[in-house]
Amino acid sequence: MTAIVADRLSKWYGSRLAVDNVSFEVRTGEVMGLLGPNGSGKTTILRMLTGFLRPSSGTASVTGVDIFKEPVEARRRIGYVPEDVPLYDWMRVGEFLAFMARIKRAAPSEAAAVDAVAERLSLRDALRVPIGKLSRGYRQRVAIAQALVNDPAVLILDEPTNGLDPRQIAEMRSLIQSLAGKGTVLLTSHILADVERVADRAAILLGGRLLGVHTIRAGATGTRLKLVARASASAVRSCLESIAGVRGVIFEALPAPAATCVCTIEVDTPAVAEALASCLVARGIPMLELGEARVDLESIFLALTGSEPGART
Repeated sequence: MTAIVADRLSKWYGSRLAVDNVSFEVRTGEVMGLLGPNGSGKTTILRMLTGFLRPSSGTASVTGVDIFKEPVEARRRIGYVPEDVPLYDWMRVGEFLAFMARIKRAAPSEAAAVDAVAERLSLRDALRVPIGKLSRGYRQRVAIAQALVNDPAVLILDEPTNGLDPRQIAEMRSLIQSLAGKGTVLLTSHILADVERVADRAAILLGGRLLGVHTIRAGATGTRLKLVARASASAVRSCLESIAGVRGVIFEALPAPAATCVCTIEVDTPAVAEALASCLVARGIPMLELGEARVDLESIFLALTGSEPGART
């Protein structure tokens, strides 16, 4: 099931094209990252998806609701945390969350909504503390809490670790991971490690264009296996064709003459690896390596953009 659909979104600012015909989908329950350097169009895309900015062309929907035709209903389904969240420093955390619950008409009651989100984000001990006295990390938690207070289907985060120290960054990554599966999360970052450690998939942007969408970890999208075998590609392909649950295979180009075959196999479940190993052994094909493939997001980013990645943390 699809939670977010962006269909050929473009945005012009005068003569400058900020977003150029971008299309992607975010599946229900997954964490997806928009990765790109500053100025790549990430924030503009989020503002269009949340209804704060109309596109020059294209459409978008959240859980099947058109953002531009039914903006009020679409916004009810979105929790949005911009990069610089406007919090009221003089209000206590509990007061602020109750205020936001009232604005968003949270059910079954404001008190119940605040209690639930405070528990979810470990804010119980801070409910009576003025927001102005909180650390940057706790302010960010409060910002996410106000976005979740009405239990929206989709949470959208713009640069959620920006300005945090290393410990706070680690805590924020853990928090985002804890939200996965219970709802859908779309986040932006120019830092590779942020996306690599929390997201299921990454959409790589440069100059307002979408360069590609890459799976980082399995989740609902299946598993990737890496196989190194002493055989020809055709012999390995023949074996794969006999196994149920194999979605596709990509063979690496090796210098000729190559005595080994290296490939990445997309499968439905990790259990396919056992069937593959049995098939290779039965056909007398020596295996040099068989295991879950790790996506090297840094290599993909550099190959697509030809530029230096964001600093690792």
